[in-house]
Amino acid sequence: MPTRRAVTGRSREPRARFAEELRHLRTERGESLRQLGERLGWDWSLFGKMEKGETVGGPEVVQALDQYYGTPGLLLALWELAINDQTQFKERYRRYMTLEAKATSLWHFSVSVLPGLLQTPGYAREVLAAGGTKGKELDQQVEARLGRRELLVGDGSPPFRTIVSEAVLRTQLRDREEWRGQLEYLGEVGERGQVTVQVLPFSAGPYGLDSTDVWFLRLPGGRTVAYTENAYRGELIEADEPVERLQRAYDAVRDLALPPAESRKFILGMLEEVPCDLST
Repeated sequence: MPTRRAVTGRSREPRARFAEELRHLRTERGESLRQLGERLGWDWSLFGKMEKGETVGGPEVVQALDQYYGTPGLLLALWELAINDQTQFKERYRRYMTLEAKATSLWHFSVSVLPGLLQTPGYAREVLAAGGTKGKELDQQVEARLGRRELLVGDGSPPFRTIVSEAVLRTQLRDREEWRGQLEYLGEVGERGQVTVQVLPFSAGPYGLDSTDVWFLRLPGGRTVAYTENAYRGELIEADEPVERLQRAYDAVRDLALPPAESRKFILGMLEEVPCDLST
């Protein structure tokens, strides 16, 4: 059967397709961005950013556009595809995200923050905001990060192991209840069969990954790649020799970490140390 050709000439990339549809609907009416903003009661610059693909906006504005243009559900459906598209992540994450979706198993070490796969909404929001993300972009990045958790849901989910430094668990959120929720979730998710959570206590002493957050992905066929990151950049490592060096360092850290059962007790013990909000 011959390959089906695209007949619209429009982009097949969800984010670009959404932006193109917004531009098409507005120009078809002969309206300017400023006129559209005045009629819908939103800052016209938001619509400009949406049409350039710089942001996809939130569900409220998309629903308002659907109603205004008489396209019930169309724009919202395109928005949902765009918000879940991997290209919404910054360029340095794109190839990593593609590989993560294919991984047959994952393992991770964190010296700074909890892995995105195990973050609650409150934790993700505060961490992203601390990095300078704000406004609509913050909402979108939180949704994107939470969407990654679907990787660990279902019978076919890949095994995932994370080792977190005690320093990660000592860096509390400003909101005590959100922090309690994160610790509770961390304790609960560690009970799942395919997820293993370990803690590297301060008492373990110096270790080889003391300044590095690192992910390992085992891909179909048995090849393993690594991804290291800090607050400013990330690096995907695919060459065998440096990946093996990182794996040896990871194995040494794993030998120093508390076993899963003791790690869960450690996390629950920290949960008991968080004061309850008596006003609720």
